[in-house]
Amino acid sequence: MTSEQEPSGRKARAGINRRGFLGATASGAAALPLLGGAGSAEAAPAPASDPREAANVTLRINGQDHRLALDPRTSLLDALRDHAGLTGTKKGCDQGQCGACTVLMDGSRILSCMTFAVMAEGHEVTTIEGLARPGGELHPMQQAFIDQDAFQCGYCTPGQIMSAIGCVHEGHAGSDADIREYMSGNLCRCAAYPNIVAAVNQAKSKMQGA
Repeated sequence: MTSEQEPSGRKARAGINRRGFLGATASGAAALPLLGGAGSAEAAPAPASDPREAANVTLRINGQDHRLALDPRTSLLDALRDHAGLTGTKKGCDQGQCGACTVLMDGSRILSCMTFAVMAEGHEVTTIEGLARPGGELHPMQQAFIDQDAFQCGYCTPGQIMSAIGCVHEGHAGSDADIREYMSGNLCRCAAYPNIVAAVNQAKSKMQGA
């Protein structure tokens, strides 16, 4: 049966249904903006804060508090060098691969290039500048590096010394093999590794007896 032969009642009902459906849909769509507008003042989310806005951070470094305004994304390394003026900690690869930026946080060694400065708030940070005693006497590890000629260009030396102190504190300096293993994250492009191992061996007895 063709559409021309379809009973008039069925065509009429189909037409009404289609018209009714389309009309109801159009009316509902028109009403949605009005409904949304009625509660928009209450439902509007608060504007997101700018992640670049400076955060006030207090870092305790070498026994002194440093109050700094930092981009929350600032690394501890950059906070130390560029904001606190402590340039003894060196920037090498800036990717956590060379160990030049090693510092101590609460006595444990960390890579400052891989640590946000805001994460260090409430902790004690020690850098190479904070090792010598007030009278100028060097830390045993610093003295051992001098005695054993454990550096050449010196660029990696601050990170090597901080890592070596952490290695001893962690109990990982029991043998030459242990020292080499647990100091392997600190690279020396001058290849002073045998002298570094000798320096750690010299300093550990004084550190453990202190």
